[in-house]
Amino acid sequence: MYDDLINKAVDYHDDVVRNIKGIRTTQALFDDLSNDERDNEVAVAAEAAGHIPSSAPLITRPFDYGAVISYPFVPHNWHETRFSDGLHYGVWYGSHDVETTVYESVYHWRLFLSDSFSTEDRTIIGERRVFSVRCDGILIDLRRKERAYPQLVDRVSYAYTQGVGGYLHHQGQNGLLVRSARSKGINAAILRPVCLSNVRDKCQLTYITNPAQDRVTVERQRGRVWLTLYPSRFS
Repeated sequence: MYDDLINKAVDYHDDVVRNIKGIRTTQALFDDLSNDERDNEVAVAAEAAGHIPSSAPLITRPFDYGAVISYPFVPHNWHETRFSDGLHYGVWYGSHDVETTVYESVYHWRLFLSDSFSTEDRTIIGERRVFSVRCDGILIDLRRKERAYPQLVDRVSYAYTQGVGGYLHHQGQNGLLVRSARSKGINAAILRPVCLSNVRDKCQLTYITNPAQDRVTVERQRGRVWLTLYPSRFS
């Protein structure tokens, strides 16, 4: 069925970049419980005591880096994406570089804002955390395949790619490499968490937009514009 498409694999050993929602400034989660500093310390200690110790905290602890790897693979969190129908398995997405993750995440962020705040003429700010994650495993290489199979980078329909993802998942494959549909960068779509490890902070980003305008500015350093994107150009 996909013999001509799926005919190359690569033994991949490198970092991929994951871009998720996050906050730049650490928040004191218990400071609204009491004005007494000692009471706050007791609340923090009690919350910590309730945690189950983990031998791999960067992967499993939800208040640390759990979402970076495990979140997309939990059935409750499955949803429809380019390579998943959202019903049978989850897919973890990363990119070769930070800029590609920005194009991908800005596209989906703007979709959400269009659905929720399309009539509002005001500034909306989104904060992101970006991580480096080690990927070790055999991946199906679909890079440059988009020339013969433009459906791989279709910006509207995921019908073809979800079929590809379902086939690879059924075959027990680790995942794939493919060009981004939103930029010229490369994405990794990972089907099995076993090939992901070693989560590390890379940078933080701030997205700034107005739902009434076709523009998103991105800051890596507060107050300094790093990228300016116009979502209609890659939607």
